[in-house]
Amino acid sequence: MTKDRMIAYCGEVCTTCSAYVATLKNDRAALQRVADEWNAQMGKSLRAEDCICDGCLGDGRRIEYCRTCDVRDCAIERGFPNCAYCPDYGCEKVRVCWEHSAETKVVLDQIRAGLVG
Repeated sequence: MTKDRMIAYCGEVCTTCSAYVATLKNDRAALQRVADEWNAQMGKSLRAEDCICDGCLGDGRRIEYCRTCDVRDCAIERGFPNCAYCPDYGCEKVRVCWEHSAETKVVLDQIRAGLVG
């Protein structure tokens, strides 16, 4: 992670996530737009409050579905900054994330290749 870029355990770039950005700005209307967008995409019933997120790496608030993230729990338990460092890279847990966001795989692949950190 650089000062300007926070990468979650799954490869999501938290600092470009619309929920993270809206949380930092304390923008309730933007959080509601995020909830509405994700509800349409995923068939969920999220509220603005469910989208409040301080990023994956800290102990702060996280998006509703990230609070119970198997990838995050596994990486923390195994002591890895993210899945790119894991010898079991590409396991079922992280592949589930890739199904929802192909960008996360690209980011992790770049980290694994030593291109970004």
